[in-house]
Amino acid sequence: MRITRIEIEGRPGCTAILTRLPGAEFIDVAIVTPALQRAHKVMADDREDLWSMAQALQHALHGGAGCGGDVRECYQPLELMAGL
Repeated sequence: MRITRIEIEGRPGCTAILTRLPGAEFIDVAIVTPALQRAHKVMADDREDLWSMAQALQHALHGGAGCGGDVRECYQPLELMAGL
């Protein structure tokens, strides 16, 4: 089984869509909030890049930097997409 798409909801109006095509080196991450729309490419085999994206997701979806456990919650879907 391969996970190819995950949608995450944070506070009202804030979502992230993670997608990875079969064989792709990158995970595509779209962040949509009332204030902005951003698109990112994250190296699927780079744990540091995945963690950095999890921090950005935490901030965008929940409105603050959060603690390690909060970031870990955003890291887990990325980790699933990476297949690590």
